[in-house]
Amino acid sequence: MDQLEALKKEWQSREQVFPKFTAEQIYPMLLKKSSSIVKWIVIISLCEIAFWTILAFLIPDSVNEFNNEMGLKTIYTVLNVVNYTVVAIFIFLFYKNYQKIQVTGTIKELMGNILRTRKTVRYFVYYNIGLATLLMIGINIYYYFNKEKLYDLFSQNELPGIPPEAFFSSFFIGQFVVGIVFIGFLMLFYWLLYGLLLRRLKRNYKELKKIEV
Repeated sequence: MDQLEALKKEWQSREQVFPKFTAEQIYPMLLKKSSSIVKWIVIISLCEIAFWTILAFLIPDSVNEFNNEMGLKTIYTVLNVVNYTVVAIFIFLFYKNYQKIQVTGTIKELMGNILRTRKTVRYFVYYNIGLATLLMIGINIYYYFNKEKLYDLFSQNELPGIPPEAFFSSFFIGQFVVGIVFIGFLMLFYWLLYGLLLRRLKRNYKELKKIEV
């Protein structure tokens, strides 16, 4: 019993060593951390759009010629315009969220801005993955309904002499496998980058909730 009391006293004395921060001291630190996280969301989204733009310029001319001959040039042009417009809107919203967090004056406002930012990022991720999935499905449906033209183009340039049945089986199975791998890569990319930042924002939100009065 004496040892237990001695242990309690020792623990209490140790507690006095650690500094105890007040809500007024914690809030500026969480504000700074949250602002930095949202700034990185803006930076990463800008780098992402730059990456996909550069990658588009690296596509071989033969692929572009194939798409043109398949009648996909106009479809891809419209999709690119729509996609860049939507992504630009999301980046603008990210930047607005960053500005709002920087000038946040209260704990409640900061919590609201964090929730708004997390929601915007989730919508951005859903949009990109959803668009990629729908695009792959739609393009392959288009290929299927234009498979005679598809076969003619490949038989002339790539795979002369292959029977149509064998070609279609190999082509659409290959498209399915590539599509699954690409979507999986996108999901992993967003989980590693945006997911990490969102988890940090969530931790900040929980800390703010503890000190909210």
